[in-house]
Amino acid sequence: MMAYTRFQTPLGIMTLHASDSGLLGAWFETQTTRPDNLGELSDCHPILNQAVVELTEYFAGQRRDFTVPLAAKGTAFQQQVWHALITIPYGETWCYKDLAIAVGNPKASQAVGGANGKNPISIIVPCHRVIGKNGSLTGYAGGVDIKQALLELEGIR
Repeated sequence: MMAYTRFQTPLGIMTLHASDSGLLGAWFETQTTRPDNLGELSDCHPILNQAVVELTEYFAGQRRDFTVPLAAKGTAFQQQVWHALITIPYGETWCYKDLAIAVGNPKASQAVGGANGKNPISIIVPCHRVIGKNGSLTGYAGGVDIKQALLELEGIR
């Protein structure tokens, strides 16, 4: 069963989407990568409830790592990049080349950038921690202002 919920964060409303096997997506209202069919609106789905609790703790500065099961859909390469994103420590940033090296293909900066941009699970799969080689914030599907706020929340200026 697929289900979704919406909840208010300090940075705006987020939509969370889950199946019984894990979280499928987490989007801010400004993001355009959300699928059309999210299933049933639910306030009692256990994975959605866990994600809300963990994200609330993150925004309160009480959580750095997430334990909610993930079940994002993507190509094998996208999955590899998203798995590498989870290894970026809280409060640190990588450039796209660092991410390419982490997936074993140092020349694939552009390709990992594309997979990074398709990440459907904001914050929990921390694509906001990837910045340009020169330190620029570059793009973020939720908006560069949200990316900057997330990095500042983690102590990155």
